[in-house]
Amino acid sequence: MRSPLLLLTALTCLSACSPNEVGDVSLGLFTTKDIKLDAFTDPVVTGVTCHVSSIEANLDLADPSDSAIACRQTGPITAAMIAQIDKSKSGEVLFSKSKSIFFKSMKIRRIFDAEHQTLMYVSYSTKETSGSFKHSLSTVPLWGTEAYLNIVKTD
Repeated sequence: MRSPLLLLTALTCLSACSPNEVGDVSLGLFTTKDIKLDAFTDPVVTGVTCHVSSIEANLDLADPSDSAIACRQTGPITAAMIAQIDKSKSGEVLFSKSKSIFFKSMKIRRIFDAEHQTLMYVSYSTKETSGSFKHSLSTVPLWGTEAYLNIVKTD
């Protein structure tokens, strides 16, 4: 009788362990689902922090795909940082997190909109759910940063 309870406790503790977690909102006493809030600093453009909220379903086989992302400038953004990023139309994946045992994951991708001098961050699910790939978008304009001024001067 103790083994299942011990396993349940261990799995719950492991699923809650995230170095990026900054908040946890319970969805009620009779559910295994919570809203987890994580903070991620862009590894190259370190002046950008993104906060992502997503549903975590502890001990549940099906994990919802919905997530939301909000990114803001939280420090300097330099021309040297922008020079290092992938400027292709598909950008680059900055973060990936497994969301279920069925090979579903949530990814965060950075894409640079050169024409509008804006960094776009998209959070998305890699598995179709109810006929849709769930996604959310946030933007960080370079206006007012050193990167914006330097890019304008070199054009």
